[in-house]
Amino acid sequence: IRGFRIELGEIEASLLALPDVDEATVVACNEPAGRRLVAYFVGEAKVETLRRSLRERLPDYMVPAAFVALAALPLTPNGKVDRRALPSPDGPVPGEEHVAPRTPVEEVLAGIWAEVLGLERVGAVDHFFDLGGHSLLATQVMSRLRAVFRVEVPLRDLFAAPRLADFAARIEEARRAGIAESAPQLVPVPRRGGLPLSFAQQRLWFIDQLEPGSALYNIPVALRLAGPLDVAVLARALGAVVARHEALRTVFAVRDGEPVQVILPAAPVPLPVVDLAGLPGTAGRLLRDEANRPFDLRTGPLLRAGLLRLAGEEHVLLLTLHHIASDGWSMGLLVHEVTALYAASAAGRPSPLPAPPVQYGDFAVWQRSWLHGAVLAEEIAFWRRQLAGLPPLLELPVDRPRHAVQSFRGAARPVRFPADLTRRLETLGRREGATLFMVLLAGFQALLARTGGQEDLAVGAPVAGRNRVEIESLIGFFVNTLVLRGDLTGDPTFRELLHRVRETALTAYRHQDVPFEKLVQELAPERSLAHTPLFQVLLTLQNTPSQPPGLPGLTAELLSPGTESAKFDLTLALQESAGGLAGSLEYRCSLFDATTLERLAGHLLRLSSAAAADPDLRFSQLPLLSPQERHQLLVEGRGRDGSRGGSVPQGAGLHHLFAAQAHRHPEAPALAFRGQAMTYRDLERDANRLAHRLIAHGAGPEVRVGLCLERSPEMVVGLLAVLKAGGAYVPLDPELPAERLLFQLQDAGVTALVTRASGRAKVPLWEGPVLCLDDASGALDGWPDTPPTGAAGGDHLAYVLYTSGSTGRPKGVAVTHSNVMRLLEVTREPFGFGPGDTWTLFHSYAFDFSVWELWGALAHGGRVVVVPQDVARSPADFFRLLLSERVTVLNQTPSAFRQLAPVWNAAAEADGEPPVRWIFFGGEALELPSLGSWLARRGALPRLINMYGITETTVHVTLRPVRIEDTTGPARSLIGGPLADLELYVADRNLSPQPLGVPGELCVGGAGLARGYWRRPELTAARFVPDPWSGRPGARLYRSGDLGRRLPDGDVEYLGRIDHQVKIRGLRIELGEIEATLLALPGVRAAVVVARADGAIRGDLRLVAYVVGGAAVATLRQALREQLADYMVPASFVPMDALPLTPNGKIDRAALPAPDGVRPELAVSFVAPRTREELAVAAVWREVL
Repeated sequence: IRGFRIELGEIEASLLALPDVDEATVVACNEPAGRRLVAYFVGEAKVETLRRSLRERLPDYMVPAAFVALAALPLTPNGKVDRRALPSPDGPVPGEEHVAPRTPVEEVLAGIWAEVLGLERVGAVDHFFDLGGHSLLATQVMSRLRAVFRVEVPLRDLFAAPRLADFAARIEEARRAGIAESAPQLVPVPRRGGLPLSFAQQRLWFIDQLEPGSALYNIPVALRLAGPLDVAVLARALGAVVARHEALRTVFAVRDGEPVQVILPAAPVPLPVVDLAGLPGTAGRLLRDEANRPFDLRTGPLLRAGLLRLAGEEHVLLLTLHHIASDGWSMGLLVHEVTALYAASAAGRPSPLPAPPVQYGDFAVWQRSWLHGAVLAEEIAFWRRQLAGLPPLLELPVDRPRHAVQSFRGAARPVRFPADLTRRLETLGRREGATLFMVLLAGFQALLARTGGQEDLAVGAPVAGRNRVEIESLIGFFVNTLVLRGDLTGDPTFRELLHRVRETALTAYRHQDVPFEKLVQELAPERSLAHTPLFQVLLTLQNTPSQPPGLPGLTAELLSPGTESAKFDLTLALQESAGGLAGSLEYRCSLFDATTLERLAGHLLRLSSAAAADPDLRFSQLPLLSPQERHQLLVEGRGRDGSRGGSVPQGAGLHHLFAAQAHRHPEAPALAFRGQAMTYRDLERDANRLAHRLIAHGAGPEVRVGLCLERSPEMVVGLLAVLKAGGAYVPLDPELPAERLLFQLQDAGVTALVTRASGRAKVPLWEGPVLCLDDASGALDGWPDTPPTGAAGGDHLAYVLYTSGSTGRPKGVAVTHSNVMRLLEVTREPFGFGPGDTWTLFHSYAFDFSVWELWGALAHGGRVVVVPQDVARSPADFFRLLLSERVTVLNQTPSAFRQLAPVWNAAAEADGEPPVRWIFFGGEALELPSLGSWLARRGALPRLINMYGITETTVHVTLRPVRIEDTTGPARSLIGGPLADLELYVADRNLSPQPLGVPGELCVGGAGLARGYWRRPELTAARFVPDPWSGRPGARLYRSGDLGRRLPDGDVEYLGRIDHQVKIRGLRIELGEIEATLLALPGVRAAVVVARADGAIRGDLRLVAYVVGGAAVATLRQALREQLADYMVPASFVPMDALPLTPNGKIDRAALPAPDGVRPELAVSFVAPRTREELAVAAVWREVL
C-alpha cells in the first residue's frame, strides 16, 4: 500500500493483544481511490483507543484507515474467516475520504494546513507529510500557529505527531501550559535616520569592505519572453515592485563607525533594451557579463534590470540583485510580483497585491531587539555543545591542494534524480518519519564520508528564515544557514544514519534563529583564509513557493544565466519538479576538475538508489562505482604481466644467481670497502667456507641464522653464506639496544649467531651458538671452498627482517628467495642493469632497501660498494665516494638525498659529476617539487625513479620516472603503477575499489607478497587477506595500512599512513610501539606520540611525546634509549596534566600543543657552551633542530 509491503498478520496480532478485543482480522480493500487497510474486530474496545494503541506499536502506514466493530466474524463452513462476507466499512478513510475537524483548534489548524499545502480541505486524521508537506512548509505552519494561537510549539512536534488531530492536541497542551512565543511582535518602527543592519546583512557588508567589486553575492535571474511585450508596462511593474519593498531601494552608509541602512525614495527602474537581432550567440555572453558585474553598496541600486531583444517578439529579461537585499525565496516573490503587476497594468487595473505589513528594516530592528542577552546566550550554548570538537575542515577528494587563500572562481555541472528514484527516496523518508531533504542529506553525508574518509563532518543547509507570517511575502535577505553535523561513526545502516540526520535537523530547526554570522562570531572557530568556517559544503533543496511566470499574451521561461563563482568548496543545489529532482553541483575550480564532479554526481545517484532499495545496508556498503568504473580500476591496478611473475628459474635461490655470475666472471670486481676489493671468486670462496661451517651448526632450509655485523665485507660474506647453507638470515643492526637485539634473536629462533667480538658484547644474555669471525670460533681455514649441496631456493625462506610493531614489540617479515628473484627479473629489462654497474650498499642491511642494493649488483654481475657508517652520515664524504668509486646506481631515501643534493651541486662544479645513471628513491614519501632545482641543472641524466615499497611485499611495489614537469606542480608524492608482476589497488575498509581520486588503503597482490609475519598467524591473517579480484586460487592481497589514491591518468598518489605509523628518514615507525614502551615506565600514567613537521627544516618529521605523570624527561629519554632504536626516541617531550580528548573519548591529536623548544630535562644539568667552537656548533644545532 503506497509502496509499503505489509504483513496483515502482524496488524492482527497487535490488535488481538489489546484489551477488549476478542477477535480481529485485517484486509486490504480495493477502492477507486486506491487500496486501504480495514480492521474488523469483535469486542468492547473503542475505535479511537484501538487507533491510538496501534500507532504506538506500528508504523504509520500499518495503522488501518478504518475500523469496523462486529458482533462476530463471519466464518466459512470450514471455520475460517469468510473475508468475502465482511461488510463494506462505513465512514470516511483518513487521507482519502474526509473526517471533519471536531474541535475549534482542529478547525483552525485544518485551515492553516489547507492554506500552506494548497488544498481545498484537510481532515482530522490526515497526515501532514502524506499530503505533501515537508520541512519548509512545516516552518510556514509554525509561523501561522505563532500568529494565531500565540504559542511556541517545537517543529519536532509536527514530526512526532503528523496527523492533524494529534498535532492539535499538542497545541492544546501548549496553550494550557502557557508556553507563549519567546520573541516580541514584529511591527513597523519609525524611520528616523539610518536603521541597523540585520546580522546577515552585516556579514555581507563586511565582506564587501574587504573585497569591494566582487560579484560573489550577485543573484541573477533571466526570463525568456515570447510574444508582444509592452516594455513601458514592464518598466512600470518593476518600479512598482521596488516601491513596495524598501530592501530594493536601500543603500549602506557608515555613521559613528557603524554601518546603517539608508532607504531611498521610490524611483523608476531603468530598463535598457539591447537589440541583438542578427547577433546569434551574443545573449549568453551578455547574461554572464551581467551576472558577474559587481554592485556598489554605498550608492546602489541593488536591483538591476535589462532587456535583450533577440527578435521582433522574443526578449530576455535580466534581473540581478545583490544578496544583501534578496535571497532565493525573494527571487520567486520578485518574479511573481512583476508578472502580477504587469498583468494588472496592461489591463488598466490597480495592483492586486496587498501592501507588506512590515519592511526589511523593521525586521532588522526586531531581530536585534530580542536576539541578545539571555536569549542569545541560551541559543549559543546549544550550538556550542552541538559543534564541540567538530573538525575545522572537511576532507574532500580534491584534484589540487587547497590554496593558502581560498579562490571563489567556480563552475557547476547538472545533476538529476530520476522521478522513480525521487519517489523511492520520498517513500523511504515517509516510512522513517523524515523529509526528502533529510533523506538527501543522509545520502550526501554518506557520500562525503566515503570519499573524504571522515566520519565526523558538517554540511551547511540554508533555511528560509521566514518563520513569521509577517515576512513571508517580503523581499529581503532572510535566509539563514544551519550547520548540520553528521555522525557516521560505527558504520551505521542508512536507516540508522537517516534517524541520526532527522534528530540533528529537527534539533537545529528549533535553534535556527541564531544567524550563521552571529554563530561564527560567538563560537570563534579556528579561522583560515583557505576555507570557510564551520562547514565547506552546502546542500540546498529548493521547495520555496514558486509559480511559472504568466504574463498576459506572453509565454515565459526561466533561464539559467550560469555561474562563474562558488561560495563553498561544493554546493549541491536541487529543486523538486514533476520529473524528479534537478539541480547542480557547484564547485571551486581551484580544487576540482569538471570530470571529478561528473564522477561524484554519478556516485551520489548510485549510493542514493542503493539506499532507497535497501536502507539496511551499512553506509560503507553502499555502492559508488558503475561496472565500467570498477573494471577500469581493476585493470589499472594490475601490472602488465597480470601478476603471473617473470621467468624466475624454478628451484633456484638468490645464491645461485650469485654463483652463476662468479662462474661466468670470476675475476670481475664484486665488492669494495675502504680501499679493499673482492672479486667474485674471492666472495664465492669465503661464502662457501662459512656456509659449510654454518651447516655444521645446523643451518639448512628454513633454519634461521642471526647476523650481527658492522658494515664490512664480512657482512656480505655472512649473508651469502647463510643462503648457501640453505638457511635464512636474520639481520641485526649492532646499533640497536641489547634488549631489542635479544628479542629478535629469540623471536626468530636462530640456530646460530654470526658476529664479531664487538657484536657479541651487544647481546651478553644470548646463550645460543655464536660464530665470531674475528676469533677461533669463526675461523674458516680448512672448510671447503666448493658450494654446499642441497641448498634451499625458490619457495624456501631467504630472510626474516624485523620492522616496528604497533603492540610494543617488533614483528618479523618472512621473505622467500622467489620473492626477491622475481623483483630482480621484472626490473632487469626496464633499467638495463648489468656487469658495468656499480651500486652502493648505503643502507643498513636490516632495512629492506639493502636487499635491492646488494642483489641488484651481485645478481647482474655488477659491483657493490659497502658504504662505511661514518661516510653514510657525511654527505660530503659520500659524494667523494660516488666520484672515486664511479658509482652508476644510487639508492636514497628522500631525507638522505635532501642532504646530499646541495653538496652534490656545490662539489660537482669543481670535481665534476659522478657517472650515476639511475637514482632510485624509496623508503618514504618523495615530494617531487623538492627535486626541481637539482633536475634543472642536469637534464636527462641521471634518471630519477620513485619506487614505493613495503617490506611485506619485497622492497618495491611501484615505479615512476620523475620528470622535470613534475617538480613545478603541487607538492605531492606520485608513485606510478605496479611492477609487471604485481597488483596495486586502492580499497576501502571492506576491500572494495575506491573511485578515482578518492583516498583508500593501498593493497598489494602478486608474486612479491612475503609469506607473512614470523610466528604471528593472527596478524598475518589480518594483513595478508584473500584476493577477491584476481580469480587465482589462493591469491592474497597485503593490506599495507598506507593511504593513497588513483588519479585519472592512472598514476597513484601516496598520502601517508592510515594508522599512526610513520616513516622518518626512511625508517618505518609504529608510534604505538613507542607509546607502549613509555606506558611501561614508572611514573607515566598516559602517553601519546606524534610525528610533527612544525619547527623542522624542509618539512622533515620529528617525534614528539606527550606524557602525563611525574616522570622526569631525562629519565624517560634515557629509558627509551635503552629499549628502542635511536630513531624511535622522541626528539621532544611535552609534560601535560591531561591528554586532550575528542567528544568520543579518543585522544584529540589535533589539539596537542606544538613543543615550545624548551627542554625541561636540562633545567638542572644544563652546561652552556664554553669555547668559540662549542658556541658555533651549538648555534648550528639550534638552527637545524
